[in-house]
Amino acid sequence: MFFKEDEEKKSSMEEEIFEQAIVLENILSSHINDNNYILFDIPTDIRKIVLVASGSSYNCARFAAELFGNLANIEAGAMYSSEFLLKSVIPHDNDFLYVFITQSGETSDTNKALNKAKEYGIRTMCITNKKDSTIWNASDFKIDCCAGEEKSIAATKSLTAQMLCCALLVLKYAAHKGIDISHNIEQLKSLPEFIRRTYELQDEIKDVAKVLSDYKNLVVTADGISYALAREASLKIKETSYINVYSSILGEFMHGHVAVMNNKIAQIHISVDDLSYTAIKNLNKIKEDYNPVLCIIGNSNEKVDADYNVNIACESDMVKSFCLVVVCQLLALEIAKKLKRNVDKPHGLHKVVK
Repeated sequence: MFFKEDEEKKSSMEEEIFEQAIVLENILSSHINDNNYILFDIPTDIRKIVLVASGSSYNCARFAAELFGNLANIEAGAMYSSEFLLKSVIPHDNDFLYVFITQSGETSDTNKALNKAKEYGIRTMCITNKKDSTIWNASDFKIDCCAGEEKSIAATKSLTAQMLCCALLVLKYAAHKGIDISHNIEQLKSLPEFIRRTYELQDEIKDVAKVLSDYKNLVVTADGISYALAREASLKIKETSYINVYSSILGEFMHGHVAVMNNKIAQIHISVDDLSYTAIKNLNKIKEDYNPVLCIIGNSNEKVDADYNVNIACESDMVKSFCLVVVCQLLALEIAKKLKRNVDKPHGLHKVVK
């Protein structure tokens, strides 16, 4: 589906990308009091957390699962709602918490998954953008994303709102375990300002988008917590530009999957933290064998021959993760604009906004 580009009228997707700094400010003021106490109500006797979601919300779940391990020392995993429904037996115990993430609160497979969890007597929590939705009313514990109505098909502000709520949930559990989170809270308070700095990269991102829009195939690689961001970048470009985009953990990509580089394909690598020795070696191996256009979003290294590097200086990996998500959103937007796609109404996709 195509549209006649109108320089005066911005798409809902673009408007919502640029609302995110304010949305995140509202979440911080709504869910943290003056004493830096996180106001969520949580079950405290939890040993394991399972996050269940679909689409962009699943990518948020992957991000959150990594944070639980890194910051709260709690075992956590992410599962697709549809995959959850197919399981004949699901992991459960008295000290498990299942967290269901959905923008609308009306995502069919996610709601069915919650009902299945409740059949096992498992405690449930929802993270949603809609109070009094089906999932809100069915959950034992609830977190409001406070993002406001999202009109575009592509999740932007609802995703970063979910990510921030998940980050605060992780920190709430860390504090309950006696871990000092004061530094993390102060870092998160700087998040809206870093998002505003990220907006200033739009012209630089347009230059990268101009090159990538010439490709029908892209691969997005990453390691660790950055892989959740790679998945989200892949999804955003697919649903707005209809390009065939493939995401992979970089190390796994080298085991056979790298053969796709024999086609005309460009590579995006996302790195929240510094590139490891292995990542540098693998990126250079790909460049040597296939010579793709390589764009690194996040931290690069002088030992890697990247064609483009879009980065923002930030000491906090958690804050930087949000910034790189916004970079990926803007990249998807600009690629779609180059291809004259209607980003708000991708063909065959529909949004539930009840």
